[in-house]
Amino acid sequence: MAEELIRVPDIGGAEGADVVEVLVAVGDVIQLEQSLIVVESDKASMEIPASSGGTITELRVAVGDAVSEGDVILVLATEGAVTATVQIPAEAVGERREAEVDPPEAAPGHTPAVAGEDVATHTPAASQEGAPLSVHIPDLGSDQGADLVEILVPVGTKVEEGDSLVLLESDKASMEVPAPARGVITEWLASAGDTVQEGVVIATLQPSDPPADNASDSEVFASAEQEAAPVVPATVPASKAASQDRVEVAADASIVEQAEDGSGAVYAGPAVRKLAREFGVLLDRVSGSGTRGRILKEDLQHYVASALASPEKDPSAATSLPAVPEVDFARFGIIEPLSRGRIDKLTASNMVRSWLNVPHVTQFDDADISDLEQFRKGMKSEAEQRGVRLSPLPFILKACALALADHPKLKASLADGGETLVMKRYCHIGIAVDTPGGLVVPVIRDVDEKSVWALASEITSLANKARDKQLKPDDMQGGVFTVSSLGAIGGRGFTPIINTPEVGILGVGRATVQPVWDGEAFQPRSLLPLALSYDHRVVNGGDGGRFMTDFIALLADVRRMVM
Repeated sequence: MAEELIRVPDIGGAEGADVVEVLVAVGDVIQLEQSLIVVESDKASMEIPASSGGTITELRVAVGDAVSEGDVILVLATEGAVTATVQIPAEAVGERREAEVDPPEAAPGHTPAVAGEDVATHTPAASQEGAPLSVHIPDLGSDQGADLVEILVPVGTKVEEGDSLVLLESDKASMEVPAPARGVITEWLASAGDTVQEGVVIATLQPSDPPADNASDSEVFASAEQEAAPVVPATVPASKAASQDRVEVAADASIVEQAEDGSGAVYAGPAVRKLAREFGVLLDRVSGSGTRGRILKEDLQHYVASALASPEKDPSAATSLPAVPEVDFARFGIIEPLSRGRIDKLTASNMVRSWLNVPHVTQFDDADISDLEQFRKGMKSEAEQRGVRLSPLPFILKACALALADHPKLKASLADGGETLVMKRYCHIGIAVDTPGGLVVPVIRDVDEKSVWALASEITSLANKARDKQLKPDDMQGGVFTVSSLGAIGGRGFTPIINTPEVGILGVGRATVQPVWDGEAFQPRSLLPLALSYDHRVVNGGDGGRFMTDFIALLADVRRMVM
């Protein structure tokens, strides 16, 4: 085992920086590129990563310390390591430099490139004036790329050399890419949200001559820059050398940015901000547990976990609807609070979900069931012998099954977020049953394959099980369509709510005898009011109308049911 001293690298020319957070502890085993500390200077905040892996044996800094280039951060136990420094990411420093490593000698026959020269051609950049310049993504310090968060200037904007053009964000830092020269942005080749890599061309800039009265100042600045600039070997690839030559990164990038909704400042690092965007969380709503209220990843994860775990007290809360205010009814008289049953609460929740998520359409019509009623009453003695009650409901179920066979869209369901329509080759129909504990919907299987007698018997059996609370979960699943009949209770009509994920439900009212004109005279006929509600994403008016026409024809003449 050898010891390696991890030192503070070049931090962009600042005299020093404050340590705002220490991300590791003695005894931790760290990996290459793992962040060690967070430092903040007057220009930027940055996370300093490890240049190699190993075990931390000693920490030399603490939160609140002021550190400068060359100060020892920690001691690392490695396998045969030598003293080295941690290199600051290009996102936060602007140039990729390695402390304690001298630049290599220029190769024989090559001239070192200096700031202000085009590395690829070895001619002064000024000689290229008039020709369009390509704006490249600079050295990012990693192979992971960065997200282009924001384009800061539109096409046609005049910019000065060094003006910020775009804002990039990686998992380590935020950086702004400045203009390589004075001129006008003529084209954007990237857009917000793109992930870009080093060397990618993101814009085209048409350079323009600097003002004449500033020429002397420019010459002095260029001369001073040439004296201070590090020597770059001429053999370095042009794209990388150009990016080192042109870009001074994150000169004013600060980790404290305005909240997305403008409510105030948020203290969080780029990695936390990226994670917040993935979660869809506004950072101004998260409480930070780090130094000076800095938001950590753990704070964000805890916020999301708490939001998911918090129970919805009423169905409207999940839909962001205004809550109905609580009222103190005891102020007006004597009251008796009663706890709602489980079935009541589940029914309420399901109805709210269906009503809010499904675009309902309801069609109304009347079915002439005079002949059906005459036939049904004629079968009363046989029904008593069979021990069943022959109500209109088994005829209605049978007619539904036959009509659904000809109009299968009404027994389909949506899947994959509405991208897929699931067509069902079976016909299980639910019937709404009113019980003392609430409304339940048992399902009768294979209605299309059963006789009216069998349906009558099964309806009675399921209704009794529902009232005795003996229904099993399987008894209430798998329906393709639902029939809700209020005929025995009363009511001229109603608009039923679809039992999702089904797309249709038939509401049946109470039959009444009414005068119907037959072309020559009014005749007393028994009319059954019907209301068909359907999901308008799947079923349109034509589909609903044709289904109702065929269904009513089947009820009007029961002989059609055996055809």
